[in-house]
Amino acid sequence: MPRSAVRDDSTTSIRERVIAAAGRLTVETGWASVTMGRLATDVGVSRQTVYTEVGSKSDLAEALVLTELARFLQVVEAAFDEQPDDLVEAIRAAARGVLELAAESAMLRAVVSATHGADTELLPLLTTNSRSLLARATAVVAERVQPYEPGLTPPQAAAAIDVVIRVVLSHVMQPTGSPGETTDGIAWVAERMLRADR
Repeated sequence: MPRSAVRDDSTTSIRERVIAAAGRLTVETGWASVTMGRLATDVGVSRQTVYTEVGSKSDLAEALVLTELARFLQVVEAAFDEQPDDLVEAIRAAARGVLELAAESAMLRAVVSATHGADTELLPLLTTNSRSLLARATAVVAERVQPYEPGLTPPQAAAAIDVVIRVVLSHVMQPTGSPGETTDGIAWVAERMLRADR
């Protein structure tokens, strides 16, 4: 996105513009190049305004990851909308959509490839320190699974959802096959966990 587009877009909040600018810089030059001063210049606000809107750089990193997560969750929502009568097929479509988007995501590539120096601040948000990401994804998926009435107790449903989300996230971070092959396996596992007679 050109700097002028970041600065002049009056349809988004300052916070959104700061996060968008941080994302663009991360993709183009790496997370280490993202500074509050540079973001202030790109967005056309003071550095103090950047801090007020997003907090510390660590807070900005989390906001950036959660913003990217929102794109992935839109794919999940659409997949469930397209498969209102078959939970396993909804999971298959959601997982495939997520894995296909992951393969195309310049932001995800920038995060995963950030393996040295200050760049390492982003990667733990997808791996060892992914509580916010998992909580957000779990809330969305749990809400979408509920109408299918899979016949599981709440603890069983929570465990099944947690397993599926963690498996998908693992394949996002380290693909082992094509999205189609991977999602067939995920759907097979999900079907066995979510059957009403289990």
